[in-house]
Amino acid sequence: MQKKFVGSLALLLFVNFLIKPIWIFGIDLEVQNQVGSEAYGLYAAVLSFVMIFNIMLDLGLAHFSNRTIAGDHQVLARHFSELFLIKISLAGIYFLVAMGLGFFLGYWSMGVRLLLWLTLSQVFSSALYFLRSHISGLHLFKWDAFFSVFDKVLVILWAGYFLYFSGEGMAIELFAALQAAAYGITATGALLVILWQAPYFKPHFHWFKFKSKLSKSLPYALMIFLMSLYTRIDSVMLQQIIGNSEAGIYAQAFRLLDTFNQPAYLFSVLLLPMFATMFVKRESVSELAKLAFTLIYVMSLSITLAGFFEATEIMDFLYLEHSEISSGLLQILLFSSLSIGATYVFGTMLTAKGDLKHLNYIALGGFGLNVILNALLIPSYGAQGAAIATLGTQSLSALLQFVLCFRRANLNWQAAFGLRFLAYSIQAVVVAYFISLMPLPWEWSIVLIILAVSLSVLIWQLLPWRQGIELLKQRLKDRNRA
Repeated sequence: MQKKFVGSLALLLFVNFLIKPIWIFGIDLEVQNQVGSEAYGLYAAVLSFVMIFNIMLDLGLAHFSNRTIAGDHQVLARHFSELFLIKISLAGIYFLVAMGLGFFLGYWSMGVRLLLWLTLSQVFSSALYFLRSHISGLHLFKWDAFFSVFDKVLVILWAGYFLYFSGEGMAIELFAALQAAAYGITATGALLVILWQAPYFKPHFHWFKFKSKLSKSLPYALMIFLMSLYTRIDSVMLQQIIGNSEAGIYAQAFRLLDTFNQPAYLFSVLLLPMFATMFVKRESVSELAKLAFTLIYVMSLSITLAGFFEATEIMDFLYLEHSEISSGLLQILLFSSLSIGATYVFGTMLTAKGDLKHLNYIALGGFGLNVILNALLIPSYGAQGAAIATLGTQSLSALLQFVLCFRRANLNWQAAFGLRFLAYSIQAVVVAYFISLMPLPWEWSIVLIILAVSLSVLIWQLLPWRQGIELLKQRLKDRNRA
């Protein structure tokens, strides 16, 4: 089991540090440069819109499936047969809701085919996620590894051809269609593997069984839906209030924020089973939380400060238009990564503890605050207002989760740690500022800022390296035995 876990972790790192940058900088970014901010702004808004309601396609059933199957082929056959028709029904409902609401938001007149392709992409993407939950539940990690990257590889190859080798170039509707096709082909392949492994396949529907499963998964589904609302609604509101071009400019900066948050997300994937195991055993999570939070904070702060002081050069290098505006947006949004990183620790801790009620309250409040701030700021400040709303919402949500964890998880961090943490943060800003004043190429300035800010943490002794490494090893062993 330990070998399988290490292999799965290696794949996770490979996908996020190799495939994701290729997708973002080699494909997605080049698409925007070719189609322009007007067309890409509409694409970004419609994509955010269809992703908001993505939870309707799953309702937490994939998470439930992964835990239920547990490597038993007979359970797989019965479980998959029961849920197959439900998934098709949910897809039909989602399709009607997305297309119907899209009509009222004016997406039919602006680009109905774009809405259609992106809606289908979400349907196929959710189906793939659901099918992979069954494959991983059977411990078919090689197949799961294959299907986790195959759709991305297809889009990179197809879109790469049109972007770099075809004289026709790329159209935004073609880009959306390629994504839908890649998800559809990959989901079909995953379905064939499931049917190959299942001893029988008899689709049927039992309302009472479905109701029982749904009652267990709905709190998770509600949390995901609320968090999707306040993290995705800004692009939709920006496009509706100001227009496509402003949404496209905002997408330039937001894309980098999403990229920089990927390493922190990897930590949360590992932290969830660790925290859950410790809560079950009634062990203190204080030291693990301190280690994880400090690591993510140092990583996020180093990237944030490097991006903040070299934002203009970064955006000039990446984009052909509006770089002077998007660089200011990037400076604001990057500081959101500090709060998002904290959420990956404290939100994950609350999820592992099963405290979804308070998490949902925070997510609902974050959605309400985000809508209010966007409604007030976007008409006057445009994309900058949306960036400020994102920063404010993420910061308040992270602070509330932090306070709640101290009360619910009994974190016993000493005041001395807080003072050293504050001193480190101030020093990091000062060091990064003076490095940015040095007559260096901007690429070297970024490297030096990241290294200096990261290594400065050693001066303040914020990381209990030895205890932390031993704790992580023990948690991984516990997970492998489970």
